[in-house]
Amino acid sequence: MNKKNQNSKKNEMIITKENNKPKAVNAKNMVENVLEQFNSAADEINLHPNIRKILSITNNEIIVHFPVKMDNGEVEIFSGYRVQHNNALGPYKGGLRYHPTVDIDAARALAMWMTWKTSLAGLPYGGAKGGIQLNPSLYSQTELERITRRFTYALGDNIGPEYDIPAPDVNTNSQTMAWMADTYMGTKPQTQRAMNQHVVTGKPVGSGGLEGRDRATGYGVFSTIRLWANKNNYILKDKTFIVQGFGNVGYWAAHFLEKEGARMIAVQDAFGSIYNEKGIEVESLFQYSLSNNGSVINYSGAERIDNKNFFATNCDILIPAALGNQITEQNAKDINAKLIAEGANGPTNVEGEKILLERGISIIPDILCNSGGVIASYFEWLQNRNGELWQMEEVIKKLEKKLNESFEKVFNYSKNNDTDLRTAAYCIAIERIEKAYVQRGIFP
Repeated sequence: MNKKNQNSKKNEMIITKENNKPKAVNAKNMVENVLEQFNSAADEINLHPNIRKILSITNNEIIVHFPVKMDNGEVEIFSGYRVQHNNALGPYKGGLRYHPTVDIDAARALAMWMTWKTSLAGLPYGGAKGGIQLNPSLYSQTELERITRRFTYALGDNIGPEYDIPAPDVNTNSQTMAWMADTYMGTKPQTQRAMNQHVVTGKPVGSGGLEGRDRATGYGVFSTIRLWANKNNYILKDKTFIVQGFGNVGYWAAHFLEKEGARMIAVQDAFGSIYNEKGIEVESLFQYSLSNNGSVINYSGAERIDNKNFFATNCDILIPAALGNQITEQNAKDINAKLIAEGANGPTNVEGEKILLERGISIIPDILCNSGGVIASYFEWLQNRNGELWQMEEVIKKLEKKLNESFEKVFNYSKNNDTDLRTAAYCIAIERIEKAYVQRGIFP
């Protein structure tokens, strides 16, 4: 097939191509990366050995293979994944992505990051992640609907509104979540369908979704940058920033930074990189990409540059908002930014981070920086459970309050313990989970 889904979410990831085939991010290294980050923080807080054992592994790993009939009548077999890392604090929570690099190792790493993220944010959730191994641009909208519904059916009771609550992630969106919710509710008795609406979050507003959910993650990236700037007496007006991944997260982060007076000078997406030292207008580029199959390439307001030169762009702020393992020991030495704000999950590996910190470059870690999405998901979950409708102003106000609380905790821990922001964030997140295990005990 060579069909383009014109209505799918804009591409958020960076994939290299060799012989026209996507080259996968090294998922095994992502698992090693998150475990090394975890163990470093566990050492820092002297985590009890028994709890370290529990948190070092996942609770459940679900792999489903399912057939779907394509538009041409042929049947394709797809592989879907859902990894549930930990639920000591509440139901599993995490996104579902549609991408060629989705596999069990990638899901493991991402599920663990979700556990730390929900804990740090003070939410009553655990961590999970998953998705389907596919390139959604190769399928029509009707095929993606059938794939999504069949995947939801295959997962069955491995998800549920009080057990495991999926949300959008790379290449999935509110429409994907609407299909999932409808399919899941359809498997329940008529009298129970309404109470199962919050099986997923990130739904369209007309189908129980939350006002402002679309911009929550990107707003969180912007908000944490602004909080960092305030703490460091750093004026954002006239500062320059570059964005890797111009999908939902990258776009909204850039949108709010531009309103603050900062200037976007370079963007990289799955198709290539563009640059303009005088600035690239965010909304103009966004509208262009919508009309260009999600690509920023050939935008008239910027010149194309080599991908390998993107991270070397001289700027004040770098926002990696694509996939994991993008900043490594190979390119960390070339980065010319004062601050890195991790809009993606796991964009910086351990070796790359060591180089950045040695060079005096600050990093707002992913589990803090991009937590706006899961916080908003929690608000939607509450809205559905309580039969309420929240307005945009209320959502943004509540989101800011949560983000401010998390940032203050991380910043103060970092200062008081003379450690970097990531270690501080991990220590706070893990200590909260440890407290839950200490209070409850280990069954039996």
